[in-house]
Amino acid sequence: MRLEDLRYFVAVAEEGHVGRAAQRLGVTQPALTKGVQRLEHSLDLRLFERGPKGMTLTSVGSVFFERARHLCVGLDEAVQEAGDLHLGAIGTIRVGVSPLFADGLVGETFAQLLRQRPGARARLTISLNDSLLGLLRLGDLDLSVNALQEATPDDLDQRPLFDDELCVVAREGHPLLARSRLRLEDLADTGWALPGPEVLARRRVESRLAEHRMAPPRVVLRLDNSVTLSTSVLRGSDLLGVMSRFSLRSPAGSGLVPLPIADATWPRTIGVVTRRGAYLSPLVTRFIELLQERSGEFRAG
Repeated sequence: MRLEDLRYFVAVAEEGHVGRAAQRLGVTQPALTKGVQRLEHSLDLRLFERGPKGMTLTSVGSVFFERARHLCVGLDEAVQEAGDLHLGAIGTIRVGVSPLFADGLVGETFAQLLRQRPGARARLTISLNDSLLGLLRLGDLDLSVNALQEATPDDLDQRPLFDDELCVVAREGHPLLARSRLRLEDLADTGWALPGPEVLARRRVESRLAEHRMAPPRVVLRLDNSVTLSTSVLRGSDLLGVMSRFSLRSPAGSGLVPLPIADATWPRTIGVVTRRGAYLSPLVTRFIELLQERSGEFRAG
């Protein structure tokens, strides 16, 4: 079995198309097709169903793909490790981060790393938790900085940095804040600016309202990733939103306050997530150390 044939197979499986896989790897389509056929012959297995619209994995091919993909990722990490040992700590770190922590935490920490390692490079991916963890599992990220899961997945490692809290927020001077004793039920007729239902913060609001036998939030503005837009809308309207204590202490939280309702808060822990057993270069290790050193500045008060 040839190593390049295994890489060809993984690329075709991921792309579902020989042409796109060949373009991605920088090889000709005939060479790639021969490689896949050679692999199938050496294994005496049919890995793909060929069709006019592309290549589809067989049931056997799907099982083999999971093993082969992890093998290729591991090999890439071995090559990276050898390069690090030969060239020192110079290299590129691939960091995933939730939008809330991209600037103040990750951006400032990388600036600190640059002062210590001027040759360092970084590729920053800003996205929501589920997407980041998916990229981490695929080996496309070295680490992710986001809210940690309560139970650590078997294939990941979690390093806590600091405690945070999600809370329902409103603009300063919001009519709800004038009430002497504010309850969750008082939010029933209020409009909200919230992310889509696939986002954990939105699900937490819906679950808490349901626990109090209240209707789902009336979402006036649905957000994807624009934290800046959400805060500006909240400051200029009577809509309610959800923000972290971390963000409220930043310029983005200016003019916004958490509602004084115990049931309108959700504690969580922010930390670093890496793939269990993955190779971490000296540069990645140092970056994580700097994140841990700086975490004291972001502890919730």
